[in-house]
Amino acid sequence: MVSDRVGDFIIRLQNAALIGKREVSVPYSAHLLAIAKKLKELGFITLVKTDTEENDSVKKMIIATLAYDDRGEAKLRGVKRISKPGRRLYASCTAVHRVKGGSGALILSAPSGIISDAEARLKRVGGEEMFEIW
Repeated sequence: MVSDRVGDFIIRLQNAALIGKREVSVPYSAHLLAIAKKLKELGFITLVKTDTEENDSVKKMIIATLAYDDRGEAKLRGVKRISKPGRRLYASCTAVHRVKGGSGALILSAPSGIISDAEARLKRVGGEEMFEIW
């Protein structure tokens, strides 16, 4: 049993990108599905779908397909977990910063849902800083 589902998900994405794997599957949760959809909007993932495993029809999985450029390199270069289960970090809209000069994104969990750093500054809303991705 994994205690940090978000951390497990982003590390699986990073490891898959490093070895050139196309798809990543993780156990289903609505929170992870919202994060995967936000990463799809940002261009790090091309396809997000939910599916049930063949051997266990009750267990749902999220299958995320990583985005690659024309040269075959993954668009996801790295991730950094900020808020952890033992230490939650929150930021106001004025404290939200750009990641890698704007080429990356900071993912926040706000009262309105999962948002990126650009959306947080635009909507003037803060929240829990979950992770950086570039």
